[in-house]
Amino acid sequence: MNLNNLQPAEGSVHNKNKRVGRGEGSGKGGTAARGHKGAKSRSGYSKKVGFEGGQMPLQRRVPKFGFKNINRKEYAGVNLDTLQALVDNGIVTDNTVDFAVLVDNRLATKNEQVKILGRGELKAKLKVTAHKFTATAKAAIEAAGGEAVTL
Repeated sequence: MNLNNLQPAEGSVHNKNKRVGRGEGSGKGGTAARGHKGAKSRSGYSKKVGFEGGQMPLQRRVPKFGFKNINRKEYAGVNLDTLQALVDNGIVTDNTVDFAVLVDNRLATKNEQVKILGRGELKAKLKVTAHKFTATAKAAIEAAGGEAVTL
């Protein structure tokens, strides 16, 4: 091994690109392969999302309509047949279904609010604790001899 044949270890060098803007002799000096003038030639240039070269962008051309309620609350819905399935599968043994049980069984996340919905049939006598209940769900729970507790 001599000084004239030293080279980096195999796989240690990843950048095989030509360094730009390092003088005319390098072959990529002057404009550094960016062309002449214009926004793209400047340092710090970043194109806005949806930019169409100065043409009015699509998100501004299309008319807006409708209404978004900023105070809307989103609920994770859990149906009665899902609660009955928990009982049938032996997951609920002490006849109480609270928020922790729903989170453990991935029916809701810890940051969501839960609303019990009325699809299906509930045969088990359950004490259900949730943030909201539909009228049909509450009636079905109480008809089965259970209790609906609002958080």
